[in-house]
Amino acid sequence: MVSKQNIVIELKDLTKTYGKNRGVDLISLDVNKGSIYGFLGPNGAGKSTTINMLVDLIRPTNGSAKIFGLEVSKHSNAIKQNVGYLAGDFALDGDLTGDQVIKYFANLRGVSNPKYIKELINALDANVSSKIKNLSRGNKQKIGLITALMHKPDLLIFDEPTTGLDPLIQEQFNNIILEHKRQGKTAFISSHILNEVEELCDNIAFIKEGKIIAKGVLSDILATAPLEISIKLKTTKQANISKNISGINNYIQKLNIISFNYSGDANMLLKQISSLNVNTIEIKKADIEQIFMKYYKD
Repeated sequence: MVSKQNIVIELKDLTKTYGKNRGVDLISLDVNKGSIYGFLGPNGAGKSTTINMLVDLIRPTNGSAKIFGLEVSKHSNAIKQNVGYLAGDFALDGDLTGDQVIKYFANLRGVSNPKYIKELINALDANVSSKIKNLSRGNKQKIGLITALMHKPDLLIFDEPTTGLDPLIQEQFNNIILEHKRQGKTAFISSHILNEVEELCDNIAFIKEGKIIAKGVLSDILATAPLEISIKLKTTKQANISKNISGINNYIQKLNIISFNYSGDANMLLKQISSLNVNTIEIKKADIEQIFMKYYKD
């Protein structure tokens, strides 16, 4: 049981409707201190709506959102002093250079931390000398990330933070977020880059059509997901083992190759396989992409 003092974000029955149109419905989740929480779903699922309520850009129809134990709608200014936020569709003044944007936000926040800001600029390889309107999408994203990180907040709230970044810079971003976690700080990240989520996140929630459809510890979700198994036989003789074992799905045999998904007793499976004339066996654990497709493919 996690103490309330260790819960940084607490959403309870958070609901937003737009007249007869759906927003999000009864969103409930807790984000613990010192963790990285992944918030997943396709476009239009309700991720940005939830985040916009979390940072008090819109108000919920019902339910509540708390950060640091404070009601977001009542203590927004106090909360934001210790939050780094980056929207998925943020805009910056195109006539300012990256350096001017960073200094502007530093002055707004009262941040005097030029050494750390320089470290962020170097780590993300950000172009801060050109005007924003002349920068690529990826370079604008770097400037946005620097403004969200530069005051070393206790909580980061990011909506698609690595959009437009190349793989090398994505890796640098991951290093920054993991260091943030090592310092006992917290992050809430909406992302469509699933391998990034798998590398970074401790807990995840899946949202579909405005509702949470699954949530939990990422390692637990991965551990309970079906295995992908491929068996190469020494003969093309049909060998349907699926009729004898529960937990087998998507069973296919093409010539001497048997493939299926398995979520049952491993000992029972090995016992059945031992009776086959096996050449090779390949077993793959499920990854976050397979789980995502399971929830959303239909």
